[in-house]
Amino acid sequence: MTHAASLPATWSYRSRTVRLALWAGWLALVALFVWCWQIMTQTTIWAFVLDAPRQAADIGARMVPPKWGYLPELMLPLWDTLNIATLGTMGGVILAVPVALMAARNTTPSATILRPIALFVIVASRSINSLIWALLLVTIIGPGLLAGIIAIALRSIGFIGKLFYEAIEETDPTQIEAIEATGAGPVQVLTYGVVPQVMPTLWGISVFRWDINIRESTILGLVGAGGIGLKLNASMAVLAWDQVTVILLLILGTVIASEWVAAWVRRTII
Repeated sequence: MTHAASLPATWSYRSRTVRLALWAGWLALVALFVWCWQIMTQTTIWAFVLDAPRQAADIGARMVPPKWGYLPELMLPLWDTLNIATLGTMGGVILAVPVALMAARNTTPSATILRPIALFVIVASRSINSLIWALLLVTIIGPGLLAGIIAIALRSIGFIGKLFYEAIEETDPTQIEAIEATGAGPVQVLTYGVVPQVMPTLWGISVFRWDINIRESTILGLVGAGGIGLKLNASMAVLAWDQVTVILLLILGTVIASEWVAAWVRRTII
């Protein structure tokens, strides 16, 4: 009887204190949103925003019909873009593999020194966009394809390295222990115990990154790193919107083709 008397008259999913805390949290979230909106729009010229639909319609009208005669001039820049993505991905894989081996707990030679350094390299690479890498490299080594290739490679290290070192850490330890039981050294354990387990993953990551790099390479020309982005920047600078249409359609077709190639490679090799 005493226990029944202590129960509340009506059952509630949340207590009154919890409900008040939730309402206070939602109120704080709305206030934060309003404050951020005011900061973001304090320099906005709303007359331009209201006029944006008319401007967009005007540019859209100038983009049609596309200037298909401009297409032959884009073949060499497109080839440069594909080379930037492919060579940059290859460079990223070559640099990312040793970084991943140093970052993985089960393969790193030094968990106190080399592993933190490798993790820092991965984080630093992923923190800086390829366009920023290209901008820095164009300033350092000058404009051209080399800056674009190195920018893609530096950006790819973090992506490939992170996924690859996680795959290394998830390898089956029993296979590694079996090889160690035969008296194999560290290099042999790595070669016959770790590499066969992670190679399909490395292929998948590399192809996936190449597919991403195709997209990223198309805009590197905006900062002088070569490729079809140079043509896009030049056409926009002279307001040749019919040429811009051709470039955008060509980029779209290239991305679709790269998606198909990447999917085919994954099905065939992995």
